[in-house]
Amino acid sequence: MLTERLKTSGNSFFEKLLSVDYFLILIVLLIGAISVFAIYSTESGNFSYFTKNHLFRLLAFFSMFLVLSFVRISTWYRHAYVFYLIALFLLILVIFFGLTASGSKRWINLYFLNFQPSELMKIAVIVCFARFYHRIQNADLQSFKFLLQPMILLIIPCYLVIQQPDLGTSILIAGSGIAIIWLAGLNIKFFVYSSLLLLVSLPFAISILKPYQKSRILTFFNPDRDPLGAGYQIIQSKIAIGSGGFFGKGFLKGTQSYLEFLPEKHTDFIFTLFSEEFGFLGSIILLLLYVLLIYRIISIGFFVRSFFAKLYCFGFATAIFLYVFVNISMVLGLLPIVGAPLPIMSYGGSSMLSIMLGLSIVMSCKIYSQDQISHY
Repeated sequence: MLTERLKTSGNSFFEKLLSVDYFLILIVLLIGAISVFAIYSTESGNFSYFTKNHLFRLLAFFSMFLVLSFVRISTWYRHAYVFYLIALFLLILVIFFGLTASGSKRWINLYFLNFQPSELMKIAVIVCFARFYHRIQNADLQSFKFLLQPMILLIIPCYLVIQQPDLGTSILIAGSGIAIIWLAGLNIKFFVYSSLLLLVSLPFAISILKPYQKSRILTFFNPDRDPLGAGYQIIQSKIAIGSGGFFGKGFLKGTQSYLEFLPEKHTDFIFTLFSEEFGFLGSIILLLLYVLLIYRIISIGFFVRSFFAKLYCFGFATAIFLYVFVNISMVLGLLPIVGAPLPIMSYGGSSMLSIMLGLSIVMSCKIYSQDQISHY
């Protein structure tokens, strides 16, 4: 049985409150407030189904974020593998009891929420890998044994998510895991060889893609090949963003969204709606908030003592960057369309839950920054 010896100062609740990163909370609240107005705009200024649900989930999961922030970082360390196994078990449950929508089987009905376990796995992989490399930080990381184990832990959930099918989420999970492996100190030549192997196996990978996935890739290179079908979404997205200009058309005045030209405007394409209404200036301000969020998480990573907390913060910051980068690149037509919600902004309970859970662990790292976790 794994044991853990923890060296920590006895902090009172008042001292813990002083250790809370209120700037991080402010950034999350600002992005959350913007997201509520954006979702409100998708419903043409009506406080209806999507807006009510989004506001309720934001308040509920933000409250969860605040409460779980006071869970000791040692607790997350101790239960890291359990967390991973729970997320993996839920992914397996999707195969047998999952809900199917738009040809994909990704959700489990929890009555109050159609939960997407792959979103939870995004956080579980980071926590699991942070613990794995914390325990072996003084070992030879370049040995085959310490390379094979995390790769197996990464390949299994990625394969299960691909089978749903959800290629976008599997890529994001893989990206988060690989980021932790690199941050832990694995030699750069491993990534060079892996990239070469990926290029060689690319024809095979393309051959096993489903027809709609191949269509998305072809549409990425030439959206005009099917302007009323596969290319419609990205064409309308570019028109909406471009028509926003520098200052935007104004709140509740976006024509592309109001005239229903823009599909999925409340989920993956929420940035498109926001850009049309608030223009280049508003988009820059939103991106600046994400930059500040990532910067703050990285700053906490440099501040904490334990290697586990450092790896988690750096890994989660990398994950947030990947989520934002992929989503915005997708709506701008710089990447193929994949299922990648914009953190906090996009409508979706599972995505909101996973981001707030991830942030609560970051805050736990900050509050218990002086806790020293042993290698056991």
